[in-house]
Amino acid sequence: MVARWTFLMALVGVLGPAWLTSARADNSKALVQEFLEGIGATGFTITAVTADYIGDSFPGTDFFEVRFRQYPVAVEPPKGLSYSNLFVVQNGQVFPLVSPDDLEEFFLDDLPAVQDDDGAADAGLAWLRLSEAFSQDGFYTFADPQVKVAPTDDGGLFVAGSVTVTAGGKGSISVKLLFDADGVLYSVSEKRDVHPGVRPICQATKLLDADPLVRRMAEQDILVMGRSAKGYLDEQRAKAKPELKEAIDRIWKRIVDEGW
Repeated sequence: MVARWTFLMALVGVLGPAWLTSARADNSKALVQEFLEGIGATGFTITAVTADYIGDSFPGTDFFEVRFRQYPVAVEPPKGLSYSNLFVVQNGQVFPLVSPDDLEEFFLDDLPAVQDDDGAADAGLAWLRLSEAFSQDGFYTFADPQVKVAPTDDGGLFVAGSVTVTAGGKGSISVKLLFDADGVLYSVSEKRDVHPGVRPICQATKLLDADPLVRRMAEQDILVMGRSAKGYLDEQRAKAKPELKEAIDRIWKRIVDEGW
């Protein structure tokens, strides 16, 4: 636990106290919100990360993706955070994880010993789902993670698995976990090969461009982004003139009607 304590104290030095108590905070998300507001963060979204295998692997622990806007105009994260983070809430304490290395330390320190193949599989699935957070910018869609479990020669367990990008880009995240004969995790190896697809730049403002080719390119980009572009389109619509608002409404209707 010394390494975990050293890690948390380093974050405290950068971000301020990592534990919060508040009469107003009646759930874990509220604690994360309070933490972020306390360090002056803006332009972020908080999304709960839940799955049965995560709850089984880390009972009593809540996880949240915390993303800072990158498109079309980026919002600089506070010092010590990245654009895409994973926040952990345990016993009313908030711990920000900013990279797969931080997640590895968390798993090595906090994952209870697994009792069987199912427990090892849950741990592998949990890793993959939680590690998505470090690539997620609000436009990726990932498939359900998949893992396989096998015994090792020393009586332990070996877990290998991956999760694949299905929209918003291409690529995958893969991981290998090793457990000793007592079910204690002692090694994590991850490979990340994730590449973004189309992202908002200025496509909405080009929907009425005088050049029909530019209009078609803008429309196609927005269609490819699909429902993930909703926030961007809403933001552009709010400051658009009536004609452009109608164009944005039309392209959004196409996204919904055609299932983009």
